[in-house]
Amino acid sequence: MIFRILEDQFAQKIRETKDADRRFMQLALALGKRGQGRTWPNPSVGAVIVKDGVIVGRGWTQPGGRPHGEPEALRRAGEVARGATLYVTLEPCSHFGKSPPCADAVIAAGITRVVAAIEDPNPEVAGQGHARLRAAGITVDVGLCAAEAAFDHAGHFRRIRDKRPHVVLKLAVSPDGKIGVAGGKPLAITGEAVRNRVHLLRAQSDAILVGIGTVLADDPQLNCRLPGMEARSPVRVVLDKSLRIPAASQLVRTARETPLWVVSSELAEAATATRLGAAGAQMLRMPPGRASGLDLPAVLYVLAEKGISRLMVEGGSRVAASFVAADLVDEIWLFRGAEAVGPGGVDALDALPLSKITQSQAYKVHASETFDKDTLTIYERA
Repeated sequence: MIFRILEDQFAQKIRETKDADRRFMQLALALGKRGQGRTWPNPSVGAVIVKDGVIVGRGWTQPGGRPHGEPEALRRAGEVARGATLYVTLEPCSHFGKSPPCADAVIAAGITRVVAAIEDPNPEVAGQGHARLRAAGITVDVGLCAAEAAFDHAGHFRRIRDKRPHVVLKLAVSPDGKIGVAGGKPLAITGEAVRNRVHLLRAQSDAILVGIGTVLADDPQLNCRLPGMEARSPVRVVLDKSLRIPAASQLVRTARETPLWVVSSELAEAATATRLGAAGAQMLRMPPGRASGLDLPAVLYVLAEKGISRLMVEGGSRVAASFVAADLVDEIWLFRGAEAVGPGGVDALDALPLSKITQSQAYKVHASETFDKDTLTIYERA
């Protein structure tokens, strides 16, 4: 009987430990989200240090990619970190970059256990961080909340593995599958709550991309206009094969405040490129692609080389359709408004049906939200 009681007590202790581990890892994941859009080319890592059930340090990757999340949490914990457990959303790095290895900092701080959500696919790490910790006598557990961490770090993983950013396509469509009315006239498909959510998504993206058609029709700003978050606006990227972007556009006029990258063909007029450069825009000249546009895989490769790991594609319908047709969309944020546009409206994906996303076996529903009369469905690769 006594052995049964001890077994039950031991099992209860294990359950409590697992529950606590999950809670602390969920906090680390939430902290990691704070840095999204601000840490490229590095991933935004969340870290929590716990001792005797009490949180003694928290951290996340800082703007520009350093300090990393682990050193930030260790700095806040100070000497109390000795003998504690570190919860981290990605394997601590083991190589010297522009800062020393995080694994060495963890060892020096006297951490006795590390719970990591997922291994870093970066060849310079790839299990070596965990191995270094274990060699120092630290207990290392890997895999808690791995799916959530993989979703949050999808940009880092995609850039390392496929040499391109993780592409998030944002669409706001009416019940009849339209994104606007004929002639390019402005039309609010969704309400203010959705607009705020979109601005938050912009703030969590490294860069936002549109085609020149959207620039000419809407003269957008493509920044984050949530109060107090203006500085978190992403890099603005415009696909403009022939350099038709007006010098008087809001994008060009604000190029020195928020980065503007204009992607054009090498055959575009050099004098125009020079004028745009003088206005503060950065020119990305690409080899000629298809007759109707630019080589999208080549564009994404260049963006990844510049450090972009999470790219938001916001329009218009032809650009969206081109990314979908090329199988370059990894995540879709599909907002649906309540009012139909009617015949003659602009289709969401140009000549492609919206079912190319909503009924495709290539994507599965990740999450959904409701905003007053509007809805959001987030799809990810199946």
